[in-house]
Amino acid sequence: MFRMILDTDTYNEVDDQFALVYALMSPEAVKVEAVHAAPFHNENSSGPGDGMERSFQEILRLMKLMGRETEGIVFRGADRFMESKETPVESDAVDNLIRIALDSSADDPLYIVAIGAPTNVSSAIVKKTEILDRIIVVWLGGTTLDWPSGREFNQMQDIPASQILFDSGVRLVQIPCHNVASHLLVSVPELRACMGVSDIARALVDIVDEAVEGNPGRTRVIWDISAVAYLVVPWAVRLIKIHSPVLHDDFNCSYSIDRRRHFIDVAYFLNRDGIFLDFYEKIKRLK
Repeated sequence: MFRMILDTDTYNEVDDQFALVYALMSPEAVKVEAVHAAPFHNENSSGPGDGMERSFQEILRLMKLMGRETEGIVFRGADRFMESKETPVESDAVDNLIRIALDSSADDPLYIVAIGAPTNVSSAIVKKTEILDRIIVVWLGGTTLDWPSGREFNQMQDIPASQILFDSGVRLVQIPCHNVASHLLVSVPELRACMGVSDIARALVDIVDEAVEGNPGRTRVIWDISAVAYLVVPWAVRLIKIHSPVLHDDFNCSYSIDRRRHFIDVAYFLNRDGIFLDFYEKIKRLK
């Protein structure tokens, strides 16, 4: 069983909610030691701090629907993005991550499943470098190296924090959004047929239905379950090792390759049906 922290901008889209529920439904594979709210800024928030707070409240809402304890489990994260790679953003989530990581070891690492801007994770690394060899970061972010642009939401929201993941030497599993996690498409008719009738299942279907504006022919990408799937159904996530790319802070968030750099693991294929079928089997058991 893997010990993990989920770091999530839960109110950003509809997919973080699925990832949180998936992790909580999979005690045979993962022990969720904490859930941290990450910052984001898009049409669903007035700024990164507001995005973090909305995510924090969404985490509480979902866990209440599942009858889960939140006290001492759910923590507020950064209220802004990193201004530089040298300056961490202080938050309760950063301190909690450091606390749990320091109780871990290289042989029994803490997995940080980060499915938003990695502000909290990278701030913890900068603040306490001793945790570097005690954690493994599984990050949904960025793109494949052959994608025309690296302007992916999680990566470009906080470029210094993203650069830290690639530069610090932390053990990193990257799941690129394009063109890997982008295959995790689902429609509302499929969800209604496969999810069961629990309160949490209905809530998840409702947020996707709202996102597609009630159109049964439209689909949504449930990107974030891929990072949880890496721990829950590892056979469904295929990896290769590459030299950690250099992430630039130009307009396109471009990458370059330096073969003198350390290696990271990168997903290149996801078994879409395997991941969703495992999710459906578990959520249908809920009352």
